Amino acid sequence: MFSLKALRRNKTVKYGVPMLLLVVGGSFGLREFTQIRYDAQKLRKKLDPSLESKVDVEKQSSMLEVEYEKIKELNLEKWKNIRGPRPWEDSRELQEQQRSKQNKKD
Repeated sequence: MFSLKALRRNKTVKYGVPMLLLVVGGSFGLREFTQIRYDAQKLRKKLDPSLESKVDVEKQSSMLEVEYEKIKELNLEKWKNIRGPRPWEDSRELQEQQRSKQNKKD
């Protein structure tokens, strides 16, 4: 049938089989490395127990009610829209100007 010399000379056996082994073996190796990456991300995403209680879905409805009560107490009829500083403006200067204008009106 086939002798060992004939298999060594065959280009499919000489180049194709190692390439196939590299591709299939590489996919299994990459799967293991990416699994390590995602496991590490899961560990980083875990919350502290104190924060986890604040994020709890069951408690969130009661937290919303508390926030609604706080907002209900605010006087929303007498609000004033104050422009923030532009990136090229000095924020301290602008704040001082706004305070001086507000003090003059009062």
